[in-house]
Amino acid sequence: MTLGDSLSVAAKALLRNKLRSFLTTLGIIIGVGAVIAMLAVGTSAKNRVKEAFAQVGANMLVVVSGTTTAGGAHGGFGTLPTLSWDDLAAIQTELPSVRYAAPSLRATGQLQAESENWATSINGTSPDYFAIRGWTAARGDLFSESHVDAAAKVAVLGQTVVEKLYGPYVDPIGRTVRIKNVPFIVVGILVPKGQSPMGQDYDDVVFVPHTTFQSKIQGGLQQYISGVIMAGATSLDTVERAQAQITDLLRDRHHIQAGMDDDFSIRNLTEMAAAYEEETRMLSALLASIAAFSLLVGGIGIMNIMLVSVTERTREIGLRMAVGATPRDILTQFLVEACALSSIGGLCGIVVGMIGAAYVGDRFEMHVVIQPEVVVIAVGFSTLVGIAFGLYPALKAARLDPINALRFE
Repeated sequence: MTLGDSLSVAAKALLRNKLRSFLTTLGIIIGVGAVIAMLAVGTSAKNRVKEAFAQVGANMLVVVSGTTTAGGAHGGFGTLPTLSWDDLAAIQTELPSVRYAAPSLRATGQLQAESENWATSINGTSPDYFAIRGWTAARGDLFSESHVDAAAKVAVLGQTVVEKLYGPYVDPIGRTVRIKNVPFIVVGILVPKGQSPMGQDYDDVVFVPHTTFQSKIQGGLQQYISGVIMAGATSLDTVERAQAQITDLLRDRHHIQAGMDDDFSIRNLTEMAAAYEEETRMLSALLASIAAFSLLVGGIGIMNIMLVSVTERTREIGLRMAVGATPRDILTQFLVEACALSSIGGLCGIVVGMIGAAYVGDRFEMHVVIQPEVVVIAVGFSTLVGIAFGLYPALKAARLDPINALRFE
């Protein structure tokens, strides 16, 4: 009996019981579809995290002021200003692995332009900040060091702020925007950056020179930085070296002895991105494993139906053996039927998985990518499930005694 004959007989047997065949393949369809959808969404989420951190600044280090200690109780980092403007200057000029360094002073306040107003985040910084984060102007220009030195009342707006204050048809460059009732001239509009992994809108912000921020927003110049220091390493390979150099420099400048705790902390965004990526990968693997379990359930369903089929077709098996079919022919026959069920389920599962992944991508505004190797592996695994769970019923059918099979009622 040829393979073609086996396929023909298998097709007739499956079409004879269409509903049962469909219900049998349903477990495989759900399993393959879920695996493909989960892995596609997981890969897309991982890529989204990478892109989001790349927008933040791949080589960026954030230096945060220290902690308070009172009565043996420690406050959180940032509760006591310990970073001075001289510390910032030293980081800028003395460390070979640091290319840029800038302050980041933050406040929230109301912005007004003509008849519109909008509450947003106000950031006082220097031109190095934009270089660290790789941010550029879509229109106009970023403010310069001369603006910082002169404490000029100039502002760079994020796209969200522009839309809220001016709408889509007005060019704000050169116009006046009042920040906490202080008039500023808009000199630039940032290229839109979207959201962070935590949902923060990078475009809902206004930037001003840090000297202007201190005098007009904060209420006067201060010895210590009431914010953080952003540092940009010379390359991705030197991020850890830059972190170590900043640590050594600040410990020396703050006269911190060996064995004493730092009065500052440094956040390495490369490590944070790697941690997020690892968490996303593990979650994707867990979800895919759970989805793959339904493939095994589908395999058990195939075994169950094939055992029922062997019982129902016992006389047919006996008759075929009586006219010359060998046990190998019977074994091949039932294995082909089991593989056909699982393969059809796998192919339908691909379609279901693609639809599911596309829906999730559209629902959460993600660019979902389905990798071809995942599809091949999922379909191959579903076929192996058919072979594995169809083998026992096929062996049972092949080992039937022809005489007893013909007597079966």
